[in-house]
Amino acid sequence: MGPQSSGKSTLLNHLFGTNFREMDAFKGRSQTTKGIWLARCAGIEPCTLVMDLEGTDGRERGEDDTAFEKQSALFALAVSDIVLINMWCHDIGREQAANKPLLKTVFQVMMRLFSPRKTTLMFVIRDKTRTPLENLEPVLREDIQKIWDSVPKPHAHKETPLSEFFNVEVVALSSYEEKEEQFKEQVASLRQRFFHSITPGGLAGDRRGVVPASGFSFSAQQIWKVIKENKDLDLPAHKVMVATVRCEEIANEKYASFASNEDWCHLEEAVQSGPVSGFGKKLSSILDSFLSEYDAEATYFDEGVRSAKRRQFEEKLLQLIQPAFQSLLGHIRSETLEKFKQVFDKALNGGEAFSLASCNCAQFCMALFDEGCADAVIEHANWDTSKVRDKLRRDIDAHIDSVRAAKLSELTSLYEAKLKEALSGPVEALLDGASNETWPAIRKLLRRETEAAVSGLSDALSGFDLDEQTKDKMLASTKDYARGVVEAKAREEAGRVLTRMKDRFTTLFSHDSDSMPRVWTGKEDIRAITKTARSASLKLLAVMAVTRLDDDHSDNIEGTLSVALVESANGAVKDRSITSFDPLASSTWEEVSPKKTLITPVQCKSLWRQFKSETEYTVSQAIAAQEANKRNNNWLPPPWAIAAMVILGFNEFMTLLRNPLYLCVIFVGFLLFKALWVQLDISGEFRNGALPGLISLSSKFLPTVMNLLKRLAEEGQNPMTNDPNRNPATNDQQRNPALESRSFRNGVSASSSMSSSASSEVISSEYASPAKED
Repeated sequence: MGPQSSGKSTLLNHLFGTNFREMDAFKGRSQTTKGIWLARCAGIEPCTLVMDLEGTDGRERGEDDTAFEKQSALFALAVSDIVLINMWCHDIGREQAANKPLLKTVFQVMMRLFSPRKTTLMFVIRDKTRTPLENLEPVLREDIQKIWDSVPKPHAHKETPLSEFFNVEVVALSSYEEKEEQFKEQVASLRQRFFHSITPGGLAGDRRGVVPASGFSFSAQQIWKVIKENKDLDLPAHKVMVATVRCEEIANEKYASFASNEDWCHLEEAVQSGPVSGFGKKLSSILDSFLSEYDAEATYFDEGVRSAKRRQFEEKLLQLIQPAFQSLLGHIRSETLEKFKQVFDKALNGGEAFSLASCNCAQFCMALFDEGCADAVIEHANWDTSKVRDKLRRDIDAHIDSVRAAKLSELTSLYEAKLKEALSGPVEALLDGASNETWPAIRKLLRRETEAAVSGLSDALSGFDLDEQTKDKMLASTKDYARGVVEAKAREEAGRVLTRMKDRFTTLFSHDSDSMPRVWTGKEDIRAITKTARSASLKLLAVMAVTRLDDDHSDNIEGTLSVALVESANGAVKDRSITSFDPLASSTWEEVSPKKTLITPVQCKSLWRQFKSETEYTVSQAIAAQEANKRNNNWLPPPWAIAAMVILGFNEFMTLLRNPLYLCVIFVGFLLFKALWVQLDISGEFRNGALPGLISLSSKFLPTVMNLLKRLAEEGQNPMTNDPNRNPATNDQQRNPALESRSFRNGVSASSSMSSSASSEVISSEYASPAKED
């Protein structure tokens, strides 16, 4: 910066190898540079940009149009690391010519709009005269100090010295027109100071608030915008803003590149279908490469902003990959849970105790899960896997609980089935043979089987590591189940008590003490037999009336039933008044809990009444059979008829005595009648009644007579003489007519015995049939 036509462009071209437009002295002195021009220095490292500002105090701008001068000067101070202030040697000590008002205004606006940064102010004295530089430099430094002291500063910089924000350098150059060679030599010497000017000890070695080259364009635009709009802004905030925009742009570019990265896409796709080995290392390597690229491109921006944006970029990347990580953890959890189920089932099937198997398998699978998480963990993320681990633990515990419940249920069902099998049949048999020892036997059976089941179940439960309360509860439940089986079977049998009573009555009534079917011959005491059978049935009813599973149980139900049902029916209580109490007129038994009652007194009375009505037919059938048997056995005529026959037949008897031939005829007739009697089984035919006997005899009489005559004819045709050619057996028969006659009689007797036996079987079956039908 400097006055118009003071040789600024010429100096820059010679100093930095640029080609800014220079003033043509032969055409006159006028404005050459308009606005601000930017060029890259040639041959200077590192890359250095130089701006050529429009000259101040120009005729073209006029006296009042100084706004652009101030704006461009402020822009130069805000943007540049080194500001060359070009001034004529003979203007030193002057007010306007030395640009003191401009510098004062620029300093003032800069302090108001920006927080000053470290800038090098290099005063270049052109066309140096004989005055030594040692005398000129103090004057310039003093003027600059006065300008700094006079500028209103913020409260934070009231006591801040000039050296905190500005390095003041003074150089002098000979006249370009008069001493061109010397000017070029001095410029070449000055050029050496701009090589590596930003290294420590260089012209701008202590600069602050540096904007990287990639953010220079945006930074310059924003600074110029603030200057034009005259808005408050300090340089550090502007630097942060530039760094924020650029770092965010870099981060967005890297994020988009990462999202489309082929390795990441393959990992993301693979993790959807199942666990991926080495997921953490692979993804960490990809993240490192992209973060390194970000660091390389954002290394020259503000460190705080760069670090903050890096963290944001890293968080954004982690947010992108977190679903894949969570999906991977889900696969690891599911796979570990399935592994646990397999090893747990295998351990249980191998006979290992439940509690030991569950503990060992759970520890093994949790360690397996931890290994999987360690393989999946990403170095850049501090993600907590404890929630997934806790969920896996809860799932394992839930599976253990479900298997434990299933195993316990299986054990309980097993022992309950054993109890049911061991109790149902024996209890039913004991109740069927009801006696005074029935319930003590049932109690003994229940106690024995319950103790065996409880002992076995207790041993089986020892491997489940159950608390005592739960174990005692299960054992108590088993005991209750056993008792319930007996009670249920008793109730079931009580529902069939009437059938049981009738079966018992029929068995005892229709069979003797040797379990042989009774034949009612007329000698049996039917009343006593009936009383005995009914007493046994009443005993069965008394046993089935209530459950007696407690050792201290005592009742007199049998006596009550006997008094109310048997003795009262037999007239034992003759003088019973109308108001006398009926012991069965109640729905409960005395001293018996309603829970133990199977058949109430009222029901017992009703069952007994029904039992008697259904068994009376059997008794009446037995009585009828006995009377019929008596009638059939008395086939002789009455005594008076015999006496009448003797008195009236005396004459005929005497005639037979006088003429013995009649006796032979009568004897032969008797033999024929006896044979017919035996053959026709007349006594057997008339057992069922006269009319059925007559009808049966009428159908059998003629065939029997013909048969007898035929046999007699055959016997009469055999010759009685001895024939040598005759069969020896025939001779024997001829020689032994008595033997043949005896054989005939024996045949008749055998036939008679067979007929008699058949008749006995028919009679027995008929007398026994009512009981069978009943």
